[in-house]
Amino acid sequence: MINIENKKRNNNGMVNIVAESNFIWDIANKLRGSYMPDKYGDVVIPMTILRRFECTLAPTRKNVLEKLMENDACPEEELKKTTGQPFYNKTHYTLDSLCKNPTGLATGLKNYIDGFSPNVKNIFDELDLKRHVDKMQKDHCLLPVVKAFANLDLSVEKFDSANMGNIFENLIGRFYQNVTAGQFYTGRDIVKLLVSVAMAEGCDDILNGESADISICDQACGTGGMLFVSSDMIKETNPNARTKLYGQELMGQSHAIGLAEMLIRGQNADNMRHADTLKEDCFPDVKMRLVLENIPFSVPYGGPSAKAGQEAAVLEEYKKGFDGRWGAGLPGQSDSQLLFVQSAINKLDENNGRAAIIVSESLLNVGTVHSGDSQIRRWLLENDLIDAIIAFPQDMFVNTRLRSYCLVISKSKSSKRKGKVQIINATSICHKAKKTFGEKRNEFSDEDREEITRLYTAFEENEKSKIFNNADFIYREITIKYPKRRNYAITSERISALSSSEAMRDFYDENRYYYLKQWDVESLLPKDVRALEKFEKNEATFQRIVGKLSVSCSNKQYMSLNKFMPVLQQILEGTAPKKVIKMVAEGLSEPDLNAEIQTDDQGKIVFDENMKDTENVKLSEDIEEFMKRDVLPYRPQAIWSFDENSAGSKPVIKTGARILFSQCFYEPYEAENSKEIEKRIKDLNNVINEQVNNIFGD
Repeated sequence: MINIENKKRNNNGMVNIVAESNFIWDIANKLRGSYMPDKYGDVVIPMTILRRFECTLAPTRKNVLEKLMENDACPEEELKKTTGQPFYNKTHYTLDSLCKNPTGLATGLKNYIDGFSPNVKNIFDELDLKRHVDKMQKDHCLLPVVKAFANLDLSVEKFDSANMGNIFENLIGRFYQNVTAGQFYTGRDIVKLLVSVAMAEGCDDILNGESADISICDQACGTGGMLFVSSDMIKETNPNARTKLYGQELMGQSHAIGLAEMLIRGQNADNMRHADTLKEDCFPDVKMRLVLENIPFSVPYGGPSAKAGQEAAVLEEYKKGFDGRWGAGLPGQSDSQLLFVQSAINKLDENNGRAAIIVSESLLNVGTVHSGDSQIRRWLLENDLIDAIIAFPQDMFVNTRLRSYCLVISKSKSSKRKGKVQIINATSICHKAKKTFGEKRNEFSDEDREEITRLYTAFEENEKSKIFNNADFIYREITIKYPKRRNYAITSERISALSSSEAMRDFYDENRYYYLKQWDVESLLPKDVRALEKFEKNEATFQRIVGKLSVSCSNKQYMSLNKFMPVLQQILEGTAPKKVIKMVAEGLSEPDLNAEIQTDDQGKIVFDENMKDTENVKLSEDIEEFMKRDVLPYRPQAIWSFDENSAGSKPVIKTGARILFSQCFYEPYEAENSKEIEKRIKDLNNVINEQVNNIFGD
């Protein structure tokens, strides 16, 4: 378990960033009239980054200028060595000095931006900052904005990368409120839990290694918070550790912030890519020791709501099978979570890779048995990749109240965990947040994190931890058929329903007939033309059948087909062939458990094709035992079949997987005795009557 010293921080390792966030938020008010509120972030975010760079370079600014005075062509590497950072600025400007020349402010500020090293200038180019400088100058709001930022202390000494990330993500959460659930902000308390659990087992080489080289990846990294916090936690535990951080982020502002922090931390900025993970893996040849992610919930990858090009890219990658990232299959188009999970697994080191990924409940159980979601979960379980699933408390995230879980993935399970999945109920392990931020009302304290990590490492069953075999979550969908038991009657209601009944559909379907008649024959498909011709041919016969039945209506019910058929044949004699009369009989019937069980000519029970059920039976359970326990006591003649056929061009899949969290912790209880309930009701009634009498008298 990783223990982190607090060092004058609150219980989640964060200094108070509210004042600075509010100060920056107030600066946005100076843009009123020039920008719409939803565009404030386009200015405030890059200006915050600019001030962060300026504060970082402030201690070495004088030394850089001296170097340039000695040699105005001073090599880039020499300037980086002087700043102690992988970036620099060649100008004598600061935001404060620029404000002293209001008339030349716009020109000076753009020159200041151009004076940064190319890796920083590219960030501001990506954010189009110089265009915003011109717009603010034109709208007379540039000077007050620059003055405000010049008074803001964003030095590394005051705000480390993790807390700077808090400020940025706080601002993003305010400026871009209409975001998808799970996107952007992940509280540092949650990140620290993910790191603690991910490294609680199988990471001795990281925690105790003399010079451990640790690759950490987040393919939905936002501003890089997970990467930076995990790196800090590892280094506080093992000062010799060398972390290599890799991130991909789709949103430009978030990527720019993360890229800036990568530079400030001395990480390889080329490892922070502005890219769509569903379209590409920017590091295909790099395997990761750790993957930490808060993937977007319910974000489509296909259909009209998906981002341009995503569906085509996903399908192209899918063609590669297990040589690509989606070898286990594609989930439903409306939710890309299981694509992110497969991609994370694809990135893990085959020998010791571990991942902790925040997912929503739908990832665990949505989809029918043959659906892509179910088959991907089956693949995860059959390949023993799921180490644990931890249920989070409600209200832990800024912009979603969806139930969330931590999915722990391991490529090298310990021997005690092989073939097992641990389910941890941490829904009550949290504290109320000192300050509500969006939907985030709860948080993990250090003690909460330690308790959850202990539950994980103990690997024991208790009220908050359950251990299951992988096969407990894999199930077979069986079909249960029941003996055909139907009553028969010639009533006006049943005659009226005959024209649209399933039984008569192959002979005459009134609704479909009148629908097809609306179209020109040339516009119909061949099968529809054939159906139209058949219905036209049979219409007169059907109307004669209805006419004869209508004059024979009665309330009499027949509980046996053998007794009803002679009556029906007599009524319809000469009207229709025997095959059609059987269809009519079926259309005039209703299911009835009190009716006679039907048999065929050999005396074998006939099963009702219209009265089937499906049941999910655990792979680890004997189907016959399931039938004896849950079906046959109530329907003794029921039979089951397992109709899977995975071979052929159109395979029938009846084995799937799902994880129902509520069932994992279900505790059956004995119902209270009805006599005791009755006595309680009577006693309560007597008390009420007595009180009424005391108030109103007899």
